[in-house]
Amino acid sequence: MKVAILAGGYGTRLAEETTVRPKPMVEIGGHPVLWHIMMHYAHYGYDDFTIALGYQSEYIKQYMLDHYVTEGSLHIDTKERTAVTLDPPQNEWNIHLIETGLKTNTGGRIKRLQPYLNNDTFMLTWGDGVSNVNLDDLLRFHRSHGKLATMTVVQPPPRFGHVKISDTGMVSGFVEKPQARDLWVNGAFFVLEPGIFDYIEGDETQWEKSPMQNLARDGQLMAYHHHSFWQCMDTIHDKALLEKLWKEGNAEWALWKHKKQDDELCVS
Repeated sequence: MKVAILAGGYGTRLAEETTVRPKPMVEIGGHPVLWHIMMHYAHYGYDDFTIALGYQSEYIKQYMLDHYVTEGSLHIDTKERTAVTLDPPQNEWNIHLIETGLKTNTGGRIKRLQPYLNNDTFMLTWGDGVSNVNLDDLLRFHRSHGKLATMTVVQPPPRFGHVKISDTGMVSGFVEKPQARDLWVNGAFFVLEPGIFDYIEGDETQWEKSPMQNLARDGQLMAYHHHSFWQCMDTIHDKALLEKLWKEGNAEWALWKHKKQDDELCVS
């Protein structure tokens, strides 16, 4: 199954990092967040990627070439002007890097990927958020309801605490960053049918606006509730949090890392 990843936006809220590289190339634990997302999908066997490029696309292209084409030992024939890798690849992925325009909006980027998605069911997410969502369960849920679109919904980590105030204006206490039990937001990690392209007009279309609203209006959008880890990387604070979790060994999204540790325990 194809996995589409939007990686072309400006990432203005993370300007401390994105003035020198695109947001999906901002590193967590020495790897771009885009790599973390791809590793998550590949953990479940979804390793056919179509990546929508835009802002500073050359950085993503160069990373893919350096990391996956020229990794390990090489044999270079200067006479024939060829280079061949001698080591087996770390990841056997299929990757399409598609230029979708510098200022194209999210819906427009999705529309531009249509020719590369084989007119079949596909997965979609953004290149700036990590999660441990069970992608097999997500796909099973999508196939069970027969609608055009499934959106993963999450309960976002609270950013601020609440102040308790009486009717007279007196502060009676504080609640430190409470979790809103009834608040669910769009967490990306979509499963979509080709029919969704009929809801996208062109480059200026924002996926989160009219396409999703009209899919919901037509009864074609379902929500998959994810109750575990999810974190976007919108700000430098978000990056620092993810970096901290990775360094402390608490990166819940790194399912592939946990599997490797389990395999090593089984061998020992």
